[in-house]
Amino acid sequence: MSCETSAFLGKHGFVQNVDVDDVADAILYDMDQGLHGKKADQDMIRTWTLPPEKKPCGKSVIVIDAGGTNFRSCLVTFDQKGVPAISEMEKTCMPGVERELGKKEFFDQFAKNLEHLKDKADCIGFCFSYPMEITSDGDGILTSFSKEVKAPEVVGSKIGQCLSDALVEHGWKKPKSVMLLNDTVAALLAGAANPTSGNVYSSYVGFILGTGMNSAYIQPPLADVPGFDKADVIDCEVGKFCSIPRSDFDREFDATSAKPGTFYLEKSCSGAYLGPVGFYALRAAAKDGFLSEKLSAKILELKSLTLIELDGFLRAPYNKDTTLGGLLADNGTQKDYNFVFEVLNAVVNRSARYAAAILVASVLKTGQGHDPTKPVCIVCNGSTFYKTYRMNGRVKACLEESLTKKRGLAWHAVQIENDITLGAAIGGLIRG
Repeated sequence: MSCETSAFLGKHGFVQNVDVDDVADAILYDMDQGLHGKKADQDMIRTWTLPPEKKPCGKSVIVIDAGGTNFRSCLVTFDQKGVPAISEMEKTCMPGVERELGKKEFFDQFAKNLEHLKDKADCIGFCFSYPMEITSDGDGILTSFSKEVKAPEVVGSKIGQCLSDALVEHGWKKPKSVMLLNDTVAALLAGAANPTSGNVYSSYVGFILGTGMNSAYIQPPLADVPGFDKADVIDCEVGKFCSIPRSDFDREFDATSAKPGTFYLEKSCSGAYLGPVGFYALRAAAKDGFLSEKLSAKILELKSLTLIELDGFLRAPYNKDTTLGGLLADNGTQKDYNFVFEVLNAVVNRSARYAAAILVASVLKTGQGHDPTKPVCIVCNGSTFYKTYRMNGRVKACLEESLTKKRGLAWHAVQIENDITLGAAIGGLIRG
């Protein structure tokens, strides 16, 4: 990186090479605070579940995935060898997105969306990625809606119970069980139920780095926490962690966000926010005179910058068909090319190091990985992790340094096709 770029980033308090171990230590401290019922940024939600000891065999389960604008549902069938098959997949609109719904109408719409699966299985695995408190019976009490869903009467309800009641009203046999979980927990369960042939894992971590971000891990028993005498999968809600250094760009963007003053780590790391942070960084560079006068004028005319546009420039800086590539081709100097590339690369690099810190903390919390033949399995999911410029490789390089070289711990990052669907299926059968 040039001295000029370093000076610009330093002027605005942007730390791209954050210390992975320092951040991991801070996350670990906050995790422990939350687990012990003390004030913490992360929610540390107990799920009251563990991966099954054996693969499910000869069973079917209805799977629902609702966590955005889409409502997906299908049937997952495990054959006698535990090999899963996904069938009857349908995608419809998430109830409450198009207009506000009352509680009864909301769950009636769920039942209508599931009509094609009526009584085809007596267990339901429900990936419901909204803030909720998981109860000891596997249900979930909704604490709030996000992602533009408008159904305020549903807040405070037991989602599984209400869905079960609605299905019975629509002529279904009463489901044997409805298991609620979020996408991070589903990813973890998918890893536990689908180990790579010939591998044995000592523990599991689920990690999502897409539009948003989160992690889950298996917490060993805690002798000093009442009722925590068994291991449990913990949904961390790590995106809420706030004890990190923030730059002027982060603060400027945060002020425009839907919930300013919250989710600092997510806003510094996940896909929905990397483009906007880069956007404010380039605007600052234009205002500060770090870019040529002609390019500065064009940058200040930009209304926004998405991660796709940021990523497109980093992958092919001289491609005139990209937003930034076109601006620079017509208005920039070689110095401008180098500066813009270094600034946006720094935004991605910081995200990778934060993601690595989350994973280091999660692996350490499992207390496993000491046996080199039984690593901790990290199931990674999300377009930002796999598709953003050099993100995947950078995260793994940090894990190699922090976990392998410094601590002698074994880990294995895996990608599992249809992990959320399969993990939700596993979850649906745990209590079935």
